[in-house]
Amino acid sequence: MRPAEVVQAEIHALLVATGGWLWGPSRARYEQLRDEWVAADAARVEVVEAA
Repeated sequence: MRPAEVVQAEIHALLVATGGWLWGPSRARYEQLRDEWVAADAARVEVVEAA
């Protein structure tokens, strides 16, 4: 699993590249990245809480 910060940077790059317009393939990619970011962030929170 990639770190949340890496995924967030990719989301940002996608938004910049599309001018903020997410249609078709760019929308699908955004949704994949969003789901990956949520999972990575949840895993990070679990690690912090366990410590």
